[in-house]
Amino acid sequence: MRLLDELSDEELIAVYEVADRGVPHLRANFVSSLDGAVEIDGRSKALSSDTDSRVFSMIRRLADVVLVGAGTIRDEGYNPLKLSAKAREWRTAAGLAENPTLAIVSSRLELSPVNPVFKSAVRPVVVTHAAAPGDRREALEEVAEVLVLGEAEVDLTAVVEEFAGRGQKQILSEGGPHLLGALTAADLVDELCLALAPLLAGPGSGRITAGPPSTLTRRMRLESRLVGSDDYLFFRYVREA
Repeated sequence: MRLLDELSDEELIAVYEVADRGVPHLRANFVSSLDGAVEIDGRSKALSSDTDSRVFSMIRRLADVVLVGAGTIRDEGYNPLKLSAKAREWRTAAGLAENPTLAIVSSRLELSPVNPVFKSAVRPVVVTHAAAPGDRREALEEVAEVLVLGEAEVDLTAVVEEFAGRGQKQILSEGGPHLLGALTAADLVDELCLALAPLLAGPGSGRITAGPPSTLTRRMRLESRLVGSDDYLFFRYVREA
């Protein structure tokens, strides 16, 4: 197993790069405790570390779109999406936009237009459905592009297709569990990056995925594994062809 701390940024990026950016690819990234908890006291940040933050930032650097559920925006105190100067320089040299686009999935549009997340470097996109409250949609249109995809619920397949049509084919889902559950149910998850924190959180917390039960399983292949000096483990799984 390779030691994360011995890898340069370029070597770490190489671990997570996809073979062909021209092919639509949806990657999910999560951190979990050893006993499967996705949060401590309601916050996933309590499971993070310096090594996890480093991997998190490198994975973000590769994304065209960062996809997040509205609940995660509210619960995690999400910061505006603005990459560091070093990351922007790297992306520009690689022929990418300076910053990825933040896309927020929300069925009820329970988001305040004054939420700091709408100060992201790129105007965010809010994805909802036709039955969402019209007044909330109008309020959010002042601070974001609002996409209506689906009649009574968000059509996640249409979301992926919409961004692919814009040339933004590399999508990174950062949560939360209900969004991952919905993406899995729609058979859209091509990759899962899982950080395993060396902590026992005890009972009470949910898993990295949530939603209605499903009997459909999907076989994943271990693409890479890294270990940090702080005993965090980092696994990258991709779907088998």
